[in-house]
Amino acid sequence: MKRSGSADLPLHYGHVPPWLAQRMARLGLAIVESILMEYGKAEVIRRLSSPFWFQSLGAVMGMDWHSSGITTSVMGALKKSVNPLSKELGIYICGGKGKFSRETPNELLKIADQTGLNGHELVRASKLSAKVDNTAVQDGFQLYLHSFILSNEGDWAVVQQGMSDASSTARRYHWHSENLKSFIEAPHSGICGINQGQILNLTANEAHITRQTMMNITTESPGIMVSEIQKLVLPDHHEVKAKDVDLKRLGSILWLAQEKQPADFEELLLLDGMGPRTLQSLALVSEVIYGTPSRFSDPARYSFAHGGKDGHPFPVPVNVFDETINVLQKAVEKAKIGNSDKQQAIKSLHQIARNAEKDFIPNLNFEKVIEQEKAESWKHGGRTIFGKEQAPTDQLSLF
Repeated sequence: MKRSGSADLPLHYGHVPPWLAQRMARLGLAIVESILMEYGKAEVIRRLSSPFWFQSLGAVMGMDWHSSGITTSVMGALKKSVNPLSKELGIYICGGKGKFSRETPNELLKIADQTGLNGHELVRASKLSAKVDNTAVQDGFQLYLHSFILSNEGDWAVVQQGMSDASSTARRYHWHSENLKSFIEAPHSGICGINQGQILNLTANEAHITRQTMMNITTESPGIMVSEIQKLVLPDHHEVKAKDVDLKRLGSILWLAQEKQPADFEELLLLDGMGPRTLQSLALVSEVIYGTPSRFSDPARYSFAHGGKDGHPFPVPVNVFDETINVLQKAVEKAKIGNSDKQQAIKSLHQIARNAEKDFIPNLNFEKVIEQEKAESWKHGGRTIFGKEQAPTDQLSLF
């Protein structure tokens, strides 16, 4: 059975500013279209069902690398940008946070009418996935977000999130329809995270009557469920620390962007005027699109593409963000008409950095890298929820 899993994240409050939300939507669409052209619709669904890939996607889109807000913001951005093109792309996103989650059944039935899919089965899948995560095993997290992603070929994924006021954390649950045989036998390989103490286990013999009323949800042993879970538990600290990142992987990306001469990539990339900072971002975006599952074990690394809205690890370099989006969008548009040179060049970035890792010995000063990004943030249009980064006083006379 295809395993998905869960992710535990510190609760973050606040909102995504419009300047970032718009860019997240544009970059998210370009990434989805790139995956569609390279791998197909089933792979888009499969990626979204992975807690590690989802977290990496959120980080590369400029969200705080470990916050609970990634779930709401990423799904909101994708729904906003993908759904207007659903008929063309064959991908649909339903539900959302709060009241929008309750619209999921109606949205699924409308999509079923348009595509010929079995709407009642889709609605049942939506309701049962929420029932299992919210009620069957009561782990102290109350669902408040439910997103259902499907293709016109019938593949689907569920991304939903619950909140625990007691622990000040959120838990995100991922589902995938691939090889799903039953909703009542560990359909997503269990629900696991930091030990919260005793929980209400509706799979116990003592809960026979309740279990029957809930459609006999899972008789699997909790021990087996826990042993098979794939989990992502993120730390309480907000800042990005060296221990959160695979320095060998990050180092090869920085080497590629900062020490390699741009002339080495001129013919390959066909990107006139591409600066090293945008190259760094594009290499990380390339990996989100083309990387294999093992590449997403350290989601914090992807925050080095476009920073974070709260300034961790550094402010969002808006100018670099826009360049990244434009390059990716142009590559997608050219690929649609049969010219895939730019798309192949972007794909090569990931491979070049990956090949460099084989003999790469990281010698970077992690803290110094972050300090430099912060110090030069104003040059790239750096911005956070607190405002725009300003040039140092001694630099003002030069501009």
